[in-house]
Amino acid sequence: MSTLLEQEPVTTARRPAPRRDTPPRTPRHGLPWVLLILLAAVAVIAALGWAARERAASASGAAFRAPIPVRQAPAIRGEEIAELTTPPNVPKPITRTYATKVIVNLEIVEKTMRLADGVSYTFWTFGGSVPGRFIRVREGDQVELHLKNHPGSMVPHNIDLHAVTGPGGGAEATTTMPGHESVLRFTALNPGLYVYHCAFAPASLHVANGMYGMILVQPKEGMTPVDREFYVMQGDFYTKGAYGQPGLQPFDLQKAVDERPDYVVFNGAVGSLTGDHALKVRTGETVRLFVGNGGPNLTSSFHVIGEIFDNVYAEGSTVAQHNVQTTSIPAGGSAIVEFRTETPGKLVMVDHALFRAFSKGAVGLMQVDGEPLHGAFAGRISEGPFTQK
Repeated sequence: MSTLLEQEPVTTARRPAPRRDTPPRTPRHGLPWVLLILLAAVAVIAALGWAARERAASASGAAFRAPIPVRQAPAIRGEEIAELTTPPNVPKPITRTYATKVIVNLEIVEKTMRLADGVSYTFWTFGGSVPGRFIRVREGDQVELHLKNHPGSMVPHNIDLHAVTGPGGGAEATTTMPGHESVLRFTALNPGLYVYHCAFAPASLHVANGMYGMILVQPKEGMTPVDREFYVMQGDFYTKGAYGQPGLQPFDLQKAVDERPDYVVFNGAVGSLTGDHALKVRTGETVRLFVGNGGPNLTSSFHVIGEIFDNVYAEGSTVAQHNVQTTSIPAGGSAIVEFRTETPGKLVMVDHALFRAFSKGAVGLMQVDGEPLHGAFAGRISEGPFTQK
């Protein structure tokens, strides 16, 4: 038996002439011209498509292509004292067209207040309320914050403002002993709605006792005017006694670590936005809610039963989403929601994790008065016995 090499010997002998009945081979000078033309056309089309996508990405701010701006402090003209408000009130919109020095006077007070009917709690507060005073400044303003810790306080406190671009949001620079005052200066470079809170160690304890609030850095272009603005902030509280157990309730550290709150409330107490404290609006009015979540643990699923948010500025940013039913607000986060009221009646604000709403207190009301508009809601139009079809 011959080997493979024996069957296919290596030779330099001249090849025999092809048989006359064998068709001639295709010349070996490359691909057919038609195929070359087709490949060239495909390459041109692909290049044009890539260029179009690049132009579209540049024009629309596509994924991972948003520019990172260079922000600079503008020239400052004059100074003013900031208007601070207790929830659910909001300072008047800023109408000036220039940056100024804004002096913010904020006092820390530890005080015992109502948590629920018959239930009290010793809150640590910015300005004597939970949440703390609402601060409104303009983009580019130089903010001079005077943080005063009341002489009756038991522990040091400070403030971390999420609107600050600097170490600790200003926390280390504002650490203040009882009976003392610290002064922080910063420029409000970034527009948006930001949380502030105490960050003195352990920060979780200070926040759990109610030490949080919000600061709005109003864009220098201003905001769309609305008829009503309100300040609503959610928080979760941890007490030795169960929900509703009467008396002065101390803080329960283990429940807080386990994230098992007894109370989840708006504006520091069960019923703070119900009954005589319900928010008041009229049909046809535009409403803007500045909504925050102090935490310290839970994420809020904020929803208004009977409304759809026409605009939501998620995370307190300056970019709007439209026609939103429920918006998530993380602990230490915020959102701005806007809508127009068409139908009279009660609108119910809830954390849509509903056992928090109806078993732990996260319920608020907005009373809408006036005439129904635009045929938005007809109510029940008939009632009768069930009939089998």
